[in-house]
Amino acid sequence: MSTNTCNKIVPKNVPYYDRPRERLLREGAIHLSDTELLAILLRTGREQESAYQLASRLLSTFGDLHGLAQAAHSELTELKGIGQVKAIELHAAFELGRRLRNAPRQARTTIRLPRDVADLMIPELAHLTQEHFVCLFLNTKNHVIGKQTIFVGSLDSSIVHPREVFKEAIRRSSASVICLHNHPSGDPTPSREDIAITRTLCEAGELVGISLLDHVIIGDGKYISLKEQGYM
Repeated sequence: MSTNTCNKIVPKNVPYYDRPRERLLREGAIHLSDTELLAILLRTGREQESAYQLASRLLSTFGDLHGLAQAAHSELTELKGIGQVKAIELHAAFELGRRLRNAPRQARTTIRLPRDVADLMIPELAHLTQEHFVCLFLNTKNHVIGKQTIFVGSLDSSIVHPREVFKEAIRRSSASVICLHNHPSGDPTPSREDIAITRTLCEAGELVGISLLDHVIIGDGKYISLKEQGYM
């Protein structure tokens, strides 16, 4: 029999479309069974037994995921198909799960005023020698859920394109966006280009349903909000 059988994570008669790796990519990990997820982690089985079948046998031997997570290294390696490497990988996976479960969530920054944006970003941007165009992505409660540097260099409306800003906002399921950039000169006074970019982004945000809340320019310990200045 071909040794290719060892590399299959499901039995032969399972269609390609319904195999765990493909289902995870198509539907997301949440829709896979314990056996399917474990088969993906194991990657390979052994001759006469796929990774899917090996995963099923593991869960049957130890009762369920809790039992498997508590299994000693020697108990795992006693089983056919589980060598040192697979046992170590299983220990590492379960330990990561434990740490994630016990890790405290970091408090999310809430943006209420332009001052909040400045307090958050002045330490990062004020002393840079090049302009950095950065976006803060917010949820419906104005909590910062992400940050992305969109562009480094002199700002130009043809370079700072709404597509790049709102692509990231959509990917992060953001409710709104705050844009900001620094002026290496230290003077945060907006240029005509800054104002034009802001208005373009406002219009794009209205079209995609993700509000541009503000565009804040950072100087040397100072800032200007284009919203407060009436440009939005």
